[in-house]
Amino acid sequence: MARVPLTISRIDKLSCPEGKAQVFLRDSEVAGLGVRCTSKRKTFIFEADLHGKTIRVTIGEYPAWLLDTPKGSSAPSARRRARELRGMIDQGLDPREQERLVKEQSERQQIEKERHDTTLEDVWMLYVRANASRWGQRHLTAHMNLVHQGGEPRVRSKVKVTIPGPLAPLLPLRLQDLDADRLAAWVEKENLSRPTVTALAFRMLRACLNWCEEQPEYAQLVPDGAHSAKKVRQRVAKSNAKDDCLQKEQLAPWFHAVKQLSPVFSVYLQTLLLTGARREELADLRWSDIDFQWKTLRIADKVESERIIPLTPYVTSLLQSLPRINDWVFSSSTAQSGRIQDPRNAHNRALASANLPNITLHGLRRSFGTLSEWVECPAGIVAQIQGHKPSATVEKHYRKRPIDLLRLWHSRIEDWMLKEADLID
Repeated sequence: MARVPLTISRIDKLSCPEGKAQVFLRDSEVAGLGVRCTSKRKTFIFEADLHGKTIRVTIGEYPAWLLDTPKGSSAPSARRRARELRGMIDQGLDPREQERLVKEQSERQQIEKERHDTTLEDVWMLYVRANASRWGQRHLTAHMNLVHQGGEPRVRSKVKVTIPGPLAPLLPLRLQDLDADRLAAWVEKENLSRPTVTALAFRMLRACLNWCEEQPEYAQLVPDGAHSAKKVRQRVAKSNAKDDCLQKEQLAPWFHAVKQLSPVFSVYLQTLLLTGARREELADLRWSDIDFQWKTLRIADKVESERIIPLTPYVTSLLQSLPRINDWVFSSSTAQSGRIQDPRNAHNRALASANLPNITLHGLRRSFGTLSEWVECPAGIVAQIQGHKPSATVEKHYRKRPIDLLRLWHSRIEDWMLKEADLID
């Protein structure tokens, strides 16, 4: 087809005859520029020979693209773009390859921009989901509570609402903005009302940021040394290891006060002390986990998948006294889960009634391990009952005691506690 000076009039009159897929109108002013016309659209194209082959590049659709750039304007036009493409051809460059490289560069820049705009909120749930299978429910719940936005009605109050978690103010911030100054100011502010929870939040935030550094898409976003800076660490409240534990002379008033509580809480707390289990392990106990015939308890262990411990006589009588309302042993008619959620209030009431010092629920677990020494029970026996990870090579590889041997010592521990509590002769 002969080349003609492209004009708007010629382009408008151009049409694709019926029976043809496309027709072309080529420009005589700029070599390689043309218009490709189909039954649906008209498009500016550029054609040229490169290294012995004809290449075609689509410039843009008409009339969205102008034919010529108006005087005094820098707007793109078909002729201006065709001249740019001709310049590449004259240099032996393939415009299609150049366009691909430009597109890839643009995509990389966009990805890098999005990466640098990543906020703590963006990565927190990814971090939680990536590690949830290794965590217990309580640890998982703690992570969710730390970023809670607050403002929801409290369970036990119709007036007050929940307050935001300590990490909530940091969620909108970009990872690259979490520098030492920002973290130090955050810790100092949160310390005014909740230093202990803030210390926990800082430790979990630090773990999350370390995880981010291990992920290629988030690496090197957090400023170097942000959470390890001295100005930050000095402001974080020190966590003191707890040593709360019942003494043998406190067993009698403790049992007496706990037995005055409602049956479910009373049995739960007594069983917690007499088995040395973790609070959530015992709260998760189902009736299917109890074998009254062979006197065993199956407990979901946070170290191993589960552990089997003896069902001692007194604990047997306690559990058999509970009504079977649902699948949970320690059921609740008010909790959405169907089981008790927070026995601390009940335990605190019992401690106050008995005029005993503050003992946490984990302190009862500590009490089991400590008081068992009064019957000279081997430490390995206690560790296996409580589900402690073996701390020595012999315990780890050469000691796996049968349930009958555990029952022998576990019953002695229970009998000794009950005698000290004046519950048996």
